[in-house]
Amino acid sequence: MIGSAKERIVSQLSRVFIYVLLFICAIYFLLPIFVMIITSLKDIDEIKNGNLLALPETITFQPWIEAWGEARIGPSAEGIKPYFINSILITVPAVLISCIIGALNGYVFSKWKFKGSEVFFSLLLFGCFIPFQVVLLPMSQTIGLMGISGSVGGLIFVHVIYGTAFTTLFFRNFYVSIPTELINAAKIDGAGFFRIFYKILLPVSLPIFMVCIIWQMTQIWNEFLFGITFSDADTQPVTVALNNLVNSTSTVKKYNVDMAAALIAVAPTLIAYIISGKYFVKGLMAGAVK
Repeated sequence: MIGSAKERIVSQLSRVFIYVLLFICAIYFLLPIFVMIITSLKDIDEIKNGNLLALPETITFQPWIEAWGEARIGPSAEGIKPYFINSILITVPAVLISCIIGALNGYVFSKWKFKGSEVFFSLLLFGCFIPFQVVLLPMSQTIGLMGISGSVGGLIFVHVIYGTAFTTLFFRNFYVSIPTELINAAKIDGAGFFRIFYKILLPVSLPIFMVCIIWQMTQIWNEFLFGITFSDADTQPVTVALNNLVNSTSTVKKYNVDMAAALIAVAPTLIAYIISGKYFVKGLMAGAVK
C-alpha cells in the first residue's frame, strides 16, 4: 500500500512538472505574437515612450488600416492589399495543380509500376532536396523562354514544379498502404486507369489531400526567394511586400504598421492550421511520410 501511494504521488508530481514545463514553453513561443498584437494596436508615441509588454492605453486600428491600404511600400501601389491578392492568385492554383499532379503520380508509382519506375521515382525525389538557390538560373531561363517571366502565371509554374516532388512523395507513400488486391480486382472487372483512381483511391484520400494542401499552402505563401526573383513590381507576393514595408526608408519608423502588416501576412496560414490542423496530423499518422 505504501509503495502504491508513493507511485501515485510520483506520477502526479511528474504530471504537474510536465504541465508546468509545457506552459512555460507555450508562453515562450506565444510571447512574440502577443507583443506583435499589442504593438499593432498602439500609436507610435505610446510605443516609443511605453513598455514593450504593456497593454495599449488606447486601442487604435489605424496601423492596420495603413498596413492594408495606406502605407506606401512600392512605386505603384500602397499597402499590402494588392500583394496579398497576388499571393492568393499564386497560392490557390499552385496548391490545387501540384496536389492533383502529385496524386496521379503517387497513384502511378504505387499501383501501376512500370520498368524503371523505382529509378524514376528516386530521381524525382531529388527535387525534395534541391535548394532554391540551385534552380534560380535554369528556372529563370525556362520561364523566360516560355514568355511568363515576371507574371503571376510564372510564379504558379515555379511553385508547381518545385512542389510536385513533395506531393508525389506524400501520395505515393499513402497509396502504398492501400491493398493492391483492390486494384487488381477492379482491373479484372474492366475498370480503367482513371476509373480506378476515382472510385477506389480518391474516396479515401481526404487525409493525405489535407496534408498536401496545408504543406503546399504554407510553403508557397511564406516563400520569399522565388517571389522576389521571378516577379515584377505589380506581381510580387505578400512576403516581398512585407519586406519592402519593413525596410522602407521612412523618416519615422512605424513599428505598429510593420506589426499589423506581419499579422495580416501570416493570418491565412495560421487560420489554415487552426481549422485543418487535426486533419494534418491524421494524414501524417495515416502514412503520409512513412
